[in-house]
Amino acid sequence: MSTGEPAQVGRAPNARPSNTRVAIGWLLLDMTFVSGGMTALVKAMGATYPAFQLVFIRAMIGLIFILPLIWHHRAEMTRIKHPWRNIFRISCNAVALTSNFLAITMLPLAMVNAVGFSRPLVTMAMAVAMLGETVSRIRWTGAGLAFIGVLIVMAPGSSGFDFGVLVVLVSVVFGSLAIIQTRALKDENTTVMMVFYTVGLAVITAVPAAFTWQPVASFDWIPLLGIGFLAQLGQYCWLRAYRIADASVLAPVGYLSIVVVTFTGYVFFGEVPEIRVVIGVAIILAALQGAAFLERRRTVIR
Repeated sequence: MSTGEPAQVGRAPNARPSNTRVAIGWLLLDMTFVSGGMTALVKAMGATYPAFQLVFIRAMIGLIFILPLIWHHRAEMTRIKHPWRNIFRISCNAVALTSNFLAITMLPLAMVNAVGFSRPLVTMAMAVAMLGETVSRIRWTGAGLAFIGVLIVMAPGSSGFDFGVLVVLVSVVFGSLAIIQTRALKDENTTVMMVFYTVGLAVITAVPAAFTWQPVASFDWIPLLGIGFLAQLGQYCWLRAYRIADASVLAPVGYLSIVVVTFTGYVFFGEVPEIRVVIGVAIILAALQGAAFLERRRTVIR
């Protein structure tokens, strides 16, 4: 869900450091709403309802929540600049979100989140290939070391590397494609993008949801409403972040969501991360912090 024109990775042309800090703030809000609140509700509801049904309900509820926003910005809805790119973006989103919801019900939350940490590296590569962005050697090194941590979490060849991990990887690839498309839609109105996203998810998942539909108990509508509401808040914060800063700058910040997700998994589901997950996450965070420190130091010296 990144937006943007070809530009130097790390900072958009003429962007101020304060803009990057604001973008990071928006991204942290997104992590709080989605990685904490929504993820817990999806895992709880995923034991009863199929992933397609959850995504469809999430989209429909999200649409209801943004109806006032649609009405307020109704003039912008008639001036869509890139309809086909928006359609491709939400198609990627649909695959990524459904895969992610499915993985959340199959694996511990910390595992899903940690394997998902491979997305920044994929996003960086796509940003270079598809948007013409450039990535510093320091950032590539940090991302590469972080990816080693991801491999430790995944533990290829062990019992930990199962179908659930492959589902997460599908989410990673399509999520990265969606980020790149959002970055390329920098001149599109935010409300237009939110409406495309929400309506598109509902349309794309409607048929598979109908075939897998399970009757919804009355009380279960409360957490299902929560999934849609928190997801919509998170999406707005996410879009604001990626409209301000480059995809390759913000993507590594997503690693911090491991703290929120691990806490959520432990408190609500009694999930204690395996030692390899702890080691892998430690490597990931150390690599990111080290790369960020070296890049800041290089900027100051220059």
